[in-house]
Amino acid sequence: MPAYHSTFPVDPQNDRMIGNFVLLPLNSKFRGPAYPANSDYDIIDECLDLFRANSFFKNFEIKSPADRVLIYGILYINDCLAHLKAQTSHNEAVKVLTNLSLDNFQLPGTPGFPLNNVYSIPVQDRNQMDLLKQYIQQFRQELAMRLLDRIYADSKEQPSKFWLAFTRRRFMNKSL
Repeated sequence: MPAYHSTFPVDPQNDRMIGNFVLLPLNSKFRGPAYPANSDYDIIDECLDLFRANSFFKNFEIKSPADRVLIYGILYINDCLAHLKAQTSHNEAVKVLTNLSLDNFQLPGTPGFPLNNVYSIPVQDRNQMDLLKQYIQQFRQELAMRLLDRIYADSKEQPSKFWLAFTRRRFMNKSL
């Protein structure tokens, strides 16, 4: 059974690209360089929708630059779930994931990033790297908050056990 790929079309001539990482539009409440999305469904919703199905796959064939954003989103969701426990309340989870999204993180293409063979990022261009860092930070903040909305949809006291069951799963045997 093949993995699920991103449905977002990417035009390398018109879309903003940094190396082979595309800066897709986001519906975000956080400040950053992402353009607002044209529809209610954006790449963050797609990451959340495809996370549980794709987390079973050890291999992932990249068919478009949007798949690289999807891979990053799935790995980040996995990281967020690893920081939550079954007893974590919603308020505690907001603090934990806010700190996680704002913490110092490795950029794709820099030493120490787990999937550098998938991303080709021009490390020598400082402006491009700053733009990428701002975009990924905005992406991480929005993804963390939407993930919390799904995990705590039934109860604000306990996270959904169906989401936390994926804590031990590793997409492509990697983690951020």
